[in-house]
Amino acid sequence: MTAMEFTSTRDSAHSAGFAAALLQGLAPDGGLYVPRAWPVVPAASFTGQSALPDVATRLLTPFAEGDPLDAFLPAITSDAFNFSAPLVPLGTDGRLSVLELFHGPTAAFKDFGARFLAACLSRLRKPGQRPLTILVATSGDTGGAVAAAFHGRPGIEVAVLFPKGLVSPTQERQLTCWGGNVQSFAVRGTFDDCQRLVKQAFVDPELRAHSELSSANSINLGRLLPQAVYYAATSLAIWRQYGEKASFVIPSGNLGNAAACTWARKLGLPIGEIVLAHNANRTVPDYLDSGEWRPRASVATLASAMDVGDPSNMERLRALFPEVGDLRAAVSAFTIQDQDIRSRIRAGFEQFGQIWCPHTATAAEAYERLSASRHWSQVSREGRWVVVATAHPAKFREIVEPLIGRPVAVPEALAKLFARPTECTEIDADLTALRAALGRRTSSWKS
Repeated sequence: MTAMEFTSTRDSAHSAGFAAALLQGLAPDGGLYVPRAWPVVPAASFTGQSALPDVATRLLTPFAEGDPLDAFLPAITSDAFNFSAPLVPLGTDGRLSVLELFHGPTAAFKDFGARFLAACLSRLRKPGQRPLTILVATSGDTGGAVAAAFHGRPGIEVAVLFPKGLVSPTQERQLTCWGGNVQSFAVRGTFDDCQRLVKQAFVDPELRAHSELSSANSINLGRLLPQAVYYAATSLAIWRQYGEKASFVIPSGNLGNAAACTWARKLGLPIGEIVLAHNANRTVPDYLDSGEWRPRASVATLASAMDVGDPSNMERLRALFPEVGDLRAAVSAFTIQDQDIRSRIRAGFEQFGQIWCPHTATAAEAYERLSASRHWSQVSREGRWVVVATAHPAKFREIVEPLIGRPVAVPEALAKLFARPTECTEIDADLTALRAALGRRTSSWKS
């Protein structure tokens, strides 16, 4: 079978195979890689498969077939998907559930994609090659997951960029406690500044001349595709039990998680509606309302990992749905303010005994608003709905504990990180500062 090609969202003349797309991160023109042609992987093709590694292998095989990573795919999915993503029912009728994606090593959904990408890239390294430098911009959870996934892997260096003072204390500790082949940079700016720096680095001749660069943000195909796996597995479980499609409410920032869900549905999985829950950064809801794409500076909220004013993965959504009317038919979006996030954290604890992080609470509040929206129909009301829980509440104890009036238990994996020493370098939000910082890092590695 001919190997699949992935093309740039900006110019389809730029194409790459699976492994090459993962290594490059961004296409040469700054675009994001998407499949040139979409395979069909219907529910019936997963017969006898329910465990995440098995579902992952079946779902991702068409993308890797004929590629250098093809033979490694079962081992890669076994490495990456070695923790659970339980579906927890709320109430007794099975109409509403929470998909807990925070049982990995850094207690956030980003662990799935980061571990998959690390397992792939480590198998592509050859002895004697110069180190591969992974650049990652993070608004909270991505950087910690990438650092954990790549820490100690030979031949790979990691540079984590996060906005100084705009992540939670727990998240900052996860970003700065690694050392070794992981360096953390506190950028004097916003997440959008961090993301801009990473994109600039990829097309900067000076950096490209001295370093082999790749990305571990959801702009990288190897981060996004594995996120489609838990949507596939969850929708299959609901389809097999109830014979109904699963609809998802997804906390949304840079839109990688949302794009992964739309891709899973495009591939043929039994997924119904997709609802995007945004905080006060309302670029996407405004676009769906007005039809005009107007990125803007991000604003700080309680749900800090979603503080994105110019989400990168909108390129992938617009590639899949070129007309705004098509995108409106494919997804809907809500804007949730901080006071409503607080109220929903309290309500989730009082009503269900659930302790939610601010991002999960944003999605839960969006679900509550569905009944008052024009999207709510008899079919929707009687459907099977899944609120996606993206981070463990212990990562936001300073927000959650005062609202529920009790301590939040810290998972063992997080407790181990708290015991590690931290180290971080502050830099300005410009490419010159990043070049200098990476140059010092390279010199240090060589010595």
